Amino acid sequence: MQLTTQHEHQHKDTQNDSRCEHLSNMASCSLFHPQTKIKPFNQNHPRLTYRPPTVISCSFSTSNPSSPPPPAAASKNRRAADENIRDEARRQRSTTNNTFSAKYVPFNAGPDSPEFYSLDEIVYRSRSGGLLDVQHDMESLKKFDGAYWRDLFDSRVGNSNLFWAERFGKQFLGMNDLWVKHCGISHTGSFKDLGMTVLVSQVNRLRKMKRPVVGVGCASTGDTSAALSAYCASAGIPSIVFLPANKISIAQLVQPIANGAFVLSIDTDFDGCMKLIREVTSELPIYLANSLNSLRLEGQKTAAVEILQQFDWEVPDWVIVPGGNLGNIYAFYKGFKMCHELGLVDRMPRLVCTQAANANPLYLYYKSGWKDFKAVKASTTFASAIQIGDPVSIDRAVYALKNCNGIVEEATEEELMDAMAQADSTGMFICPHTGVALTALIKLRNSGVIGPLDRTVVVSTAHGLKFTQSKIDYHSKEIKDMACRFANPPVQVKADFGAVMDVLKKYLGSKAPI
Repeated sequence: MQLTTQHEHQHKDTQNDSRCEHLSNMASCSLFHPQTKIKPFNQNHPRLTYRPPTVISCSFSTSNPSSPPPPAAASKNRRAADENIRDEARRQRSTTNNTFSAKYVPFNAGPDSPEFYSLDEIVYRSRSGGLLDVQHDMESLKKFDGAYWRDLFDSRVGNSNLFWAERFGKQFLGMNDLWVKHCGISHTGSFKDLGMTVLVSQVNRLRKMKRPVVGVGCASTGDTSAALSAYCASAGIPSIVFLPANKISIAQLVQPIANGAFVLSIDTDFDGCMKLIREVTSELPIYLANSLNSLRLEGQKTAAVEILQQFDWEVPDWVIVPGGNLGNIYAFYKGFKMCHELGLVDRMPRLVCTQAANANPLYLYYKSGWKDFKAVKASTTFASAIQIGDPVSIDRAVYALKNCNGIVEEATEEELMDAMAQADSTGMFICPHTGVALTALIKLRNSGVIGPLDRTVVVSTAHGLKFTQSKIDYHSKEIKDMACRFANPPVQVKADFGAVMDVLKKYLGSKAPI
């Protein structure tokens, strides 16, 4: 099966190198590099033709047709095929003597930081041991106005669906402008695909440059390992995965196994796996794929750009993101910030990061007024992918939230499972982590922080099919100390016509319009 679903800009073989360089460098705005030569490509290639983003409602509405959904992606005049935007980019770049570039710098360093590294270097920490960030030459990028960049982004390949959550918003929250960004509708079923398309493409480049990279490794709570193993398998690169034993779903475990990864099931939690992979990658020629590596966030930030593009470059009021290792909340901030700096939009949305109460170090830090961060021992949570007590990207997350007037919320196990069941009952099929995000929305809506007319986007990070056991347990009411208020268990009935009719009449009577 080809790994071209949603994110067709991944390196797969030598003949795809030209197309991948264009899509990574020009469309995703992720890997601008002074040494990267733009190779000629076939502009009539079928994978380079424009396909409009999919924006559909997640519910079957019976509402009055005079109340249409809020506009999400209005049509506009597109550039003719023979005026390919990438050709124009090369022409303008040559005439203005402009060079797009990017480099690793210490996180939150200024543009004139004396410490920097090429993207072709294998480095994850600054000299002081702090985080790194990918810094773009924004002054060069700003030489082109917002209209130029909007047109450029409109011509890229790959996106994920943005659903108008009409029924959930109206029925449970009194909102008409609620949207769910389904990042889990992707090749391996999570938002991690966005980061791995960029990271594995760069690893492929490093290997061709004869850099000492034998394989790529990660610690994972499930989704990172699935994405890494799939894209590495496509590129023919060995992948090594550290998983906490018995702490991820079977669906998540089978993905790296099926894709040929070397899987280590380790008797510890994610934080223990993360400690080990950092030690191992410092000794062996294994490229680190966790979000400690800032390159991965360059791919993940494109989800923020997609949201803006799907709203026809109108900025939502709120974007709610579940957080565990906390790289994704910073990636969304960085994507929105870059669009703002380049003039694509005139403001930033407010971000909400939400955590499971059983793994909530950021929430506790936020409630302390950002005064005293302490890692926690994460307890078991149905939102297993964010069961992280010592997040690597804590500094990034705090920086992002402070700079967008952000909020941090938490969700108990019962709250997140109830929210997941409520959403599913309106036609969605979400993961527990999205249940965490929806819980934050419910709390903020009930407290009046989020208004009934606020355009709000909830980021769904993974596909619900990865977490079917949690849904089975909930609807079977087999979860200890949980009421499972929205459970919908199957009804046991005899193989008898009369018995079946009695059950159906009772059911239909309860559903009859009042």
